[in-house]
Amino acid sequence: MKLVGMLDSPYVRRVAISLDLLGVGFEHEVLSVFSTFDAFAAINPVVKAPTLVLDDGTVLMDSTLIIQYVETLADPAIPLLPRQPQALAGALRTLGLALAACEKAVQIVYEHKLRPAQKLHQPWVERVTRQLLAACAELDRHWAGQAARDERPDQAAISSAVAWSFMRLMLPEVVKAEDFPALNSLATGLEQTEPFKRHPML
Repeated sequence: MKLVGMLDSPYVRRVAISLDLLGVGFEHEVLSVFSTFDAFAAINPVVKAPTLVLDDGTVLMDSTLIIQYVETLADPAIPLLPRQPQALAGALRTLGLALAACEKAVQIVYEHKLRPAQKLHQPWVERVTRQLLAACAELDRHWAGQAARDERPDQAAISSAVAWSFMRLMLPEVVKAEDFPALNSLATGLEQTEPFKRHPML
């Protein structure tokens, strides 16, 4: 199978790291939704990253849906989300916060990089920034209450760390490490692990 997209996207990166941790092999085709739009469109006309092309030619998109599919191919003894309902609900809450943070961070980046400065709508930027910081605060509270992690990360930890690294790269003046020390510590630790090193953001 082939994963299409660039690792500077937190959505592409969380899929790549998840595939790695699940032991599912894949080829990575580095295409941009901007600079190589036409080449990407030839694979997926929607031009949505990540895109996963299965061996039979089926095209999947959306990082969460891709990971859900890939879990069916992996050893059921090593899931990235817990099976027990209460534990699953807790993990999904954290995962939802991480994905919300990704979404808001991407919106801010696009607002500043794609919209002409004279058309930037400051009330919208302020609203999205408030949502971003609220998600980070909730994530930081969650990870501050967790014991030191020596075990294989689950999907909540993977996505939290990937989201944080993306935000720190793209919005360092908005999301500051000293404001969210537990989230920063989680990401710093996971960035030193082999699956994260094999799929670097840059």
